[in-house]
Amino acid sequence: MKVLPLLLALPLSAQLTLKDAVNKASERYPSIRISRQQVDEAAAAVQLARTAFLPRVDATAQLNRATANNVFGLLFPNNVIPPISGPQIDGDQSRTAFGAAVGMLVSWEPFDFGRRQAEVDAASAGRARAEASIARSKLDAGAAAADAFLAVVAAQQTVAVAQSGLDRYKQLEIVIDALVKAELRPGADLARIQAERILAETTIIRAEQAVAQARALLEQYTGEAAASLDAAPFIKAAAQPVAAAGAPHPYLREQQFSIEEVIARMKAVDKTWYPRFAVQGAAFGRGSGARVDGPFAGKGYGLYPDHGNWALGFSATFPILDYKAMRARKEIELQKQKREEARRELIEREISGRVAQAKAQIDGAVRIADIAPKQIGALQTALDQAQARYKAGLGTLIEVADAQRQLTQAEIETSIARLAVWRAELALAYAQGDLDPFLARLP
Repeated sequence: MKVLPLLLALPLSAQLTLKDAVNKASERYPSIRISRQQVDEAAAAVQLARTAFLPRVDATAQLNRATANNVFGLLFPNNVIPPISGPQIDGDQSRTAFGAAVGMLVSWEPFDFGRRQAEVDAASAGRARAEASIARSKLDAGAAAADAFLAVVAAQQTVAVAQSGLDRYKQLEIVIDALVKAELRPGADLARIQAERILAETTIIRAEQAVAQARALLEQYTGEAAASLDAAPFIKAAAQPVAAAGAPHPYLREQQFSIEEVIARMKAVDKTWYPRFAVQGAAFGRGSGARVDGPFAGKGYGLYPDHGNWALGFSATFPILDYKAMRARKEIELQKQKREEARRELIEREISGRVAQAKAQIDGAVRIADIAPKQIGALQTALDQAQARYKAGLGTLIEVADAQRQLTQAEIETSIARLAVWRAELALAYAQGDLDPFLARLP
């Protein structure tokens, strides 16, 4: 089986190029959509923070039927006992009357010592961090798709070369079978070459499995199954050195915005221990069927507001004992800043290490690609000589089998050596944080 059943059930598209795979992964992979939704969420948070500059307008209306047995004296504010206005009234405590009220209160902070703007800045910093995460997600998805693409090509090359080796085993098996039947060679030789052929078939099966797995991974990132891959550029042309990325690494940019977000929140915390001023205006009306002098009005009195009032004022509040809480919240943000700065240093070291490893990988892959083809000629000569000695009765089958196995392995290594250089160049581009220089050098 050369492909997974899942891939067979999906609609196949036209020949897929590596650039197409990177572009599709960068647009379709779910992690990109998650990052975009985070940006939209952060943008909504900015809009929410900006609403703090608007006046606050509260309106209320109510209608009730209740007793009016007022009690003179103090009562702490609470959310359980409804307040009753007016003087104490003695008498029948079972009498009830209608009551109605309607009103509106407008409150606005004319100045706030920069507190609201600091909250907007903190929300904007969160949005910038979310936007930076999109670039990081695109880099991850694009690099993974490109690596899966090259993995498919390498596995396909392995299958093709291994098939050639299997064909040689089959031809040799025919020769040995004829020698055994002519009683020129023992039957053990035929059994041995059959075992070698089965081993070669096993290698092909494993290579085909690798193709199917790599295709499944590629489909995971691109969101579709390709009928075939455009592998010619990577087989015919050598990889070109990837130039150093000019822009900061997306991981570092995202982490820097995380630090700036923490700093912005710390500034917003600094602004919380300031007086808060409010200009207020109210208009309201009330109606009640209860009378101060004792008798309750009957019928529909109190069903509507019949006494109106208005008020204008200016108020100031100062959270005197919130200083300790503000200092504690600021210390929390300060520790978060130190943590994010340490994480930035960790990311810098990891990126530096990945770049160095990718460069070492490129150096090794290039050197192997240079010497791998030279090995094939020598091994082909060794195989021809081993077969000639065997047919002449001067050599053993073990020598032939070893030479055949070494030649097939060398052919596989040669076929994927150039691809290894491409994959190493891709690893370097990913480590540097920009795939564009790598994609621009594709034929």
